[in-house]
Amino acid sequence: MAKIRHIAYRAKDVDAMAKFFVDAMGMTLIQKRKNNAIDLSDGSVNITVLPLRAGTPDGEQTKQPGIDHIGFSAENDQEQFRMLEAAGAKKAGAINLGTAYYEDKF
Repeated sequence: MAKIRHIAYRAKDVDAMAKFFVDAMGMTLIQKRKNNAIDLSDGSVNITVLPLRAGTPDGEQTKQPGIDHIGFSAENDQEQFRMLEAAGAKKAGAINLGTAYYEDKF
């Protein structure tokens, strides 16, 4: 079974949204990234609060506020890929960091 690993949330005011998650939900601030994204955790699941322009090329329209994506981890990637495709998901690509495999997007 796949488990939720992180939820990425786009916000107009990243600091205010992160403060809300800390104050209202008791989440822990893990880090603030160079692109101003903020990583939070409840100890099991992480939330990354992303600026609207994070990950968009210069000149590209900004993203909309709200949930951007949800990341899952799975014990058996190949079996999980088979299940995703059998349920109708289409593979959108893989992200690699140098020689290290990172994730696949569906």
